[in-house]
Amino acid sequence: KPGARLAVISFHSLEDRIVKNLFKSLVEHGHCDPVTDSPVCADIAETSMNPRARSAKLRVVERRP
Repeated sequence: KPGARLAVISFHSLEDRIVKNLFKSLVEHGHCDPVTDSPVCADIAETSMNPRARSAKLRVVERRP
């Protein structure tokens, strides 16, 4: 469905590498456009309230029409 978004949260570097390579492939083949240029990570305030959020990375792509 055009305009659909895929968002993935990874907590480990190996998971993030898999997601990063998949999203890169989808963008290169023209299936999707990246919504964010870099992964969204927790800021200092979030990390101080929730230490587990420190390693989380959010990546998002949107399907092309």
